[in-house]
Amino acid sequence: MGKKTLETKIQATDLSVYYGAKQALHRISLDLYEQEVTAFIGPSGCGKSTFLRSINRMNDLVPTARITGQLNIDGVNIYDGSVDVVELRKRVGMVFQKSTPFPKSIYENIAFGPRLNGITDRKELDRIVEESLIHSALFDEVKDRLDASAMGLSGGQQQRLCIARAIAVNPSILLMDEPCSALDPISTAKIEELILELKKQYTIVIVTHNMQQAARVSEYTAFFYMGHLVEYGKTRKIFTNPSKKETEDYVTGRFG
Repeated sequence: MGKKTLETKIQATDLSVYYGAKQALHRISLDLYEQEVTAFIGPSGCGKSTFLRSINRMNDLVPTARITGQLNIDGVNIYDGSVDVVELRKRVGMVFQKSTPFPKSIYENIAFGPRLNGITDRKELDRIVEESLIHSALFDEVKDRLDASAMGLSGGQQQRLCIARAIAVNPSILLMDEPCSALDPISTAKIEELILELKKQYTIVIVTHNMQQAARVSEYTAFFYMGHLVEYGKTRKIFTNPSKKETEDYVTGRFG
């Protein structure tokens, strides 16, 4: 009773990524589920961010990148020639490790994406800005200074602003690349609470170095090592009863 059926949102099949002659990912096959939080863990340089960036084709921006295999979102191979990358990136929002607000007002940071998408009506923009700030748990802190520069916000607030900016264009997937690594514990706790709230509406994939964070916010965890997917499953199982010795060594802190 009450158990929701898992719908596959993102499906990788034999996905390999090369940067020039170097192979960064080796034939990854993985199903990520709708409205769940999936954490990617593993040591630096193991391929987790490369995989994350494959989901919205950010690797296209690297001149030497080459990709084989398939990556489907909602059943459509996003590397098919007919796919509009701009449209794809509207559906797949991204939040980076370092918060990157534009040097504009708080309001303009969030209205930027909707404006690009052709929304010009001020009332509609006001609504989107307010809703995005509410959803990113920032509204109460900034509602009286929406015209102030976003650069004046604290690090944690800037990161929540970047989340607000990502959700303003109404994506269905949110990718987060180490979203808390530059933040203090209080800001980190706020972002983690926010992630648990946001998963009611979005499919979330988070890359994190912080094992405790993965354990706290995710339903599923994928452990990457040296460009290979070592193990993937329910977070609780990965952390308490992993199938592979390498996973156990990593989560218990024996290496990495």
